[in-house]
Amino acid sequence: MNQQEHPLPEAQASLVPSATWRTEPEIERDRQRFLVQRLAVTPDISQGVYPFKDVQLTRADLEWLLVAHEQERGPVEWSDPSQRERMGLDLRGANLRYVNLSNVPLARLRGGLTQPEWVAATLEQRAQAGVHLEHADLGGAHLEGAILRGAFLQNASLRLTHLEQAILFQAHLEQAYLRRAYLQGASMMYAHLEGTYLRKALLTGADLRHAICDNATTLEKVVLYDKQWGCVQLADIHWSDCNLALIDWRRMAPLGDEALARASSLHDVQKKPFKEKQRHLDTYQAAVRANRQLANAMRAQGMNEEAIPFAYRAQTLQRAILWRHLLWGTDISFEEQTIHTGIRRWGHAVSDRIRTGAAYLFSWFLDILAGYGYKPERSVGIYLLTVLIFTCIYLVAGALPFRDALVFSITAFHGRGFLPGAFTLDSPVTALAAFEAVLGLFIEISFIATFTQRFFGR
Repeated sequence: MNQQEHPLPEAQASLVPSATWRTEPEIERDRQRFLVQRLAVTPDISQGVYPFKDVQLTRADLEWLLVAHEQERGPVEWSDPSQRERMGLDLRGANLRYVNLSNVPLARLRGGLTQPEWVAATLEQRAQAGVHLEHADLGGAHLEGAILRGAFLQNASLRLTHLEQAILFQAHLEQAYLRRAYLQGASMMYAHLEGTYLRKALLTGADLRHAICDNATTLEKVVLYDKQWGCVQLADIHWSDCNLALIDWRRMAPLGDEALARASSLHDVQKKPFKEKQRHLDTYQAAVRANRQLANAMRAQGMNEEAIPFAYRAQTLQRAILWRHLLWGTDISFEEQTIHTGIRRWGHAVSDRIRTGAAYLFSWFLDILAGYGYKPERSVGIYLLTVLIFTCIYLVAGALPFRDALVFSITAFHGRGFLPGAFTLDSPVTALAAFEAVLGLFIEISFIATFTQRFFGR
């Protein structure tokens, strides 16, 4: 195949001085022709055919390809928002193991399948499309918006690498070195992070749902929240024995899962079809799981105090789910049912609403009374308020002096039936004292539960 059939770019030399990331000499003409031939290959996912599938590429090859990309338009400049829709080099299935790619501009790289392609592909086809970057040095490289779904990055060095909004779904990052990597807004669902070193990595706004960690995963001083990107999503992450004590959880805003759930207002969702409402509920349930799983993982590592805010948020989000169930119920089309079946299901729906309403009110009661057992100061405040309110009632209804009314209120609250004074059983004051005694029982139970929850982590 001659040069006329595969014309080579002519402006390579003129671009070298301005391309500061270029460090290698110009590749030979024969190599250039080979790369041009490979670029002409039409990708076929079903057959596992890609331009550089199983081709061993060097840094010099990539530098030449980047300059020649899109008829010499050059690499994607992520800093220019107008270029973010461009596609980078198609390196699906390419062999870049052990290659030094530090500081190379690979934004919007195609190193794996897109989401629709991934769904339609088999497991073998997915694996064939993943770029091989095992042991590669990508320090300081620009991989913003890169499609690395299912890519192989085991033992790769990614120090200070820009991976903002990159797609790392099910990517293999085992033993990879990601110190101070920029992972803001990256999609890392189901990513393999066993043994991954993420010290001081920026994970704000990243999606880590279902990611897999182990006791060798290093999360020391990772940044999980900032105002620009929000907080990381953590639902269903496999924490294993990953050391969570190395993260500063005190300044954590609500998890990204919760922010996503609260992004749509109840008023807006109320007008949407049932499927949209169900999707809205799913986001809330994911937020509940994220907070509850994180709290449980913390408790397992003896971090009881750090777990409290997340356990409390899980309860408040669960209450929000109850309220939505109370409003929407279930989607039943009575027109498609027989009258008997319709009436029976209607009865079930009503009973479900009643149970849901009771659960919702009881949830509010537990929150107000003791913050679901996580806020003991509320129990103390409710106790003092109850005693003072009934003291005022006894001042009026029982015509008692303040001191006697206060003693009477405390005795009724704790006495469970022992009432000093001359009040008879049919006296309204006696009935009020009995009511206070019952209320006091609930408050005392709540206080005991709060104390146990707070100081014993039960």
